[in-house]
Amino acid sequence: MKSLQPIPSKTFKKSNVISLEKGKIPPQAIDLEEAVLGAMMIDKKGVDDVIDILHSEVFYKESHQLIYDAIFTLFQNTEPIDLLSVSNQLRKSGNLEAAGGDFYIVGLTQKVSSSAHIEFHARIVLQKYIQRKLITISSEIIEEAYDETVDVFDLLDDAETKLFEVTQGNLKKSSESAQGLVDQAIKKIQEISNKKGMSGVATGFTRLDELTSGWQPSDLVILAARPGMGKTAFVMSMAKNMAIDFDSPVAIFSLEMSSVQLITRMISSETGISSGKLRKGNLEPHEWEQLNVKVKNLAKAPIFIDDTPSLSIFDLRAKARRLASQHGIKIIVIDYLQLMTAGSASNGNREQEISTISRNLKALAKELSIPVIALSQLSRAVETRGGSKRPLLSDLRESGAIEQDADIVSFIFRPEYYGLTEWDDEEHTPCEGQAEFIVAKHRNGGLENIRLKFTGHLAQFSNLDDGSSSEFQSKMNVNPTSGMTPSAEEAFGIHDNLEDDGEVPF
Repeated sequence: MKSLQPIPSKTFKKSNVISLEKGKIPPQAIDLEEAVLGAMMIDKKGVDDVIDILHSEVFYKESHQLIYDAIFTLFQNTEPIDLLSVSNQLRKSGNLEAAGGDFYIVGLTQKVSSSAHIEFHARIVLQKYIQRKLITISSEIIEEAYDETVDVFDLLDDAETKLFEVTQGNLKKSSESAQGLVDQAIKKIQEISNKKGMSGVATGFTRLDELTSGWQPSDLVILAARPGMGKTAFVMSMAKNMAIDFDSPVAIFSLEMSSVQLITRMISSETGISSGKLRKGNLEPHEWEQLNVKVKNLAKAPIFIDDTPSLSIFDLRAKARRLASQHGIKIIVIDYLQLMTAGSASNGNREQEISTISRNLKALAKELSIPVIALSQLSRAVETRGGSKRPLLSDLRESGAIEQDADIVSFIFRPEYYGLTEWDDEEHTPCEGQAEFIVAKHRNGGLENIRLKFTGHLAQFSNLDDGSSSEFQSKMNVNPTSGMTPSAEEAFGIHDNLEDDGEVPF
C-alpha cells in the first residue's frame, strides 16, 4: 500500500489564486482617489473644480473620507488648503492617525504634479460610488423581497425612494461659460431662422402659436380650470393637432380617465360623431362607414397614452425617459397634477407634496428638453367670487409652488358654464360655443386672452374664425377654421363646419 503523498505547496497557492479570482470586490478606484486628494492639496483650482461633485462617502477608503472631510471643512471656513493645513485640521479633529498619519498625506501630494484632469478623475470616483450604492440597494431589496412579513408595496416604495436619492444626490451638471452658451444660443437662432414654421411644438391653435411660437423645449406649462370647463378636451384636441397635422409624437399620462375613454374622445373629434353616440354604439350605416374611414389617420398618429392611476413622480420620470428614448416624444401631457403622488418623498403635507411634484416636472422638462403640460384644478374661490368668474393666479390650488415652477400658467374659461350669453367686453359679443384660453403668466413672452371655438358634443376645441391671425395662418399654411393643413384636410375629407348642439361632461 502506497503512503499518501503531501500536496505540493505550489498547488495550494494556485488554488488560492483561483478562489480570489472568482470572488467579487466592490467597484473602486483607489489610485484615482489618491490622485484627486493629492491634486486638491497642491492646487486650489483642483478644489474649485471638484468640491461640488464629491462628498466624503464617495471615497472607498475610510482614510480618504477623513482627509476629504478635513479639506471640505477648510473650504467652508475659507482657509488655505495645502499639505500642512490639512494635516493640522486632521490633528485638531483627532483623525490624523486614522487617516494614515503625516507620512501617508505627504505621499498623496507626491503622486501628482498638478490638478490637470482632476474633474475627469473625480467623476470616475463618483461613478464607482454610485455602482457600490446600487449594489447595496439591490442587495437590500433582494433580502427584503424574501421576507414574507414585508408588504410588497412598502418594498416598492422604499426601493423607489433609495434609487431616487441616488439620482438626485449624485448626478450633478457643471456650469457653462457665457461664450459656450452664446454660441449655443446663436446656433439655435440660426436653426429657427432656417426652419419653416415655429421654434417650438405647434399646437394647431393659431393665435396661441403666434403668442408662444409653439410650446418651447424645457418649459413647464400649467393649464388650470374648474371641473367641467374642458381641460381634458382642450389637451386632447391639441394632442390630435400635434400628432396628426404636425407629426409630433405626444405622450399623455391620464390619471383620471382610461386610455380607451381618451381615444374615444379623439375619435369623436376626428369623425364628427358625437361622444354620446359612440358611447352607446348607436350609429347609422353611413356613420359606421364614416367612422372606419376617418379613424385611419388617428390610428397611425404617434400618440402614446398611459392611464396608470396614482402615478408617482418617480415612475413618471422613468416612463417619460423610456418614451423619449424609444419614440422620440416631443411633448408630455399630464391629466392632472393633483392626482399624482410624490411617492415616499411625501411627508403628509399636501402643499409640500405638490411642491415636490411641480419641481420634478420642471426638472423633467429640462432633462428631456421638451415641453411638459400639466393640467391642474382650481380652488372653489372662483365660484364664490362675485362679478367676473374669470380665473386668477391666486385661484390655483397649492398655488405657490405651481406658479413659481411654471414657465406658463394658463386657464380655460367658458362663460356658458355660468349661464352667461355674452362676453364681458365693450361690444358684449355673444359667447355661445366659445371659450377663452387665458395666458396669465408667460416667463418668456406676453400675456393674452385667446378666444377659441368649443363644440360641446364632440368635446372639441378649434380656432375661432375672427380674422385676427390670417397672416400667421398663411405662413403656416393652416386653415383658420379647421386648424389643419390642406393635406390633412384632404386626407380626412372634412372641414370644420360643425355646429355646437350639445355638451358632454368633463
